[in-house]
Amino acid sequence: MKALDLSLYLVLDPDLCAPIGMVETARLAVAGGATIVQLRDKRAGTPEMIETGRALKRALDGTGARLIVNDDVEAAIAIGADGLHIGQEDLNARAAREMIGPDMILGLSVETEALAAAVDPGLVDYTGVGPVFATPTKADHKQPIGFDGLARLVQLSPVPSVAIGGLKADHVAEVFAAGAKGLAVVSAVCGTPDPAAATRRIAAEIRKVHT
Repeated sequence: MKALDLSLYLVLDPDLCAPIGMVETARLAVAGGATIVQLRDKRAGTPEMIETGRALKRALDGTGARLIVNDDVEAAIAIGADGLHIGQEDLNARAAREMIGPDMILGLSVETEALAAAVDPGLVDYTGVGPVFATPTKADHKQPIGFDGLARLVQLSPVPSVAIGGLKADHVAEVFAAGAKGLAVVSAVCGTPDPAAATRRIAAEIRKVHT
């Protein structure tokens, strides 16, 4: 099992981050306590993903935060990212693992109990479980599962889980009570007037849970 702090997982959104850009948003969020940054840009081609990803890697160098690339295996490898995150409609986990090798982190989205139970811990390092709530940052998301659904899927997942879907600082206690190892946030940080302060607020709530 790879050492992985899923507690405060930032998913970058190019539209929400537009006022200051994804790289600066990530830099400020990591300064505020984000432990993982995922580069997600469904409209960008691989060359653009690589360019942004390399800039992110430079910005995060020395911070200890991990850089994960969403969907684009080629970009993840070219960037030298810490990991790749795939959905159920993307590459399957075995093919992804074969392409990225044994050392890169691999995350997989799961939306149902059957999918959570089917995760192969020999291939996948963590699951992204949700959506907990409906969210405008992912138009094609599945039916929201709520905190009861989150708890069921987390229990079935053979690897650590991070909750995603409309989550804010106010939800931290419930996310961890459901057994998740962290929460993924998008609009709670991206596009806020002060991403560092927004992240610090979430980090403070996480510390309360663990004290």
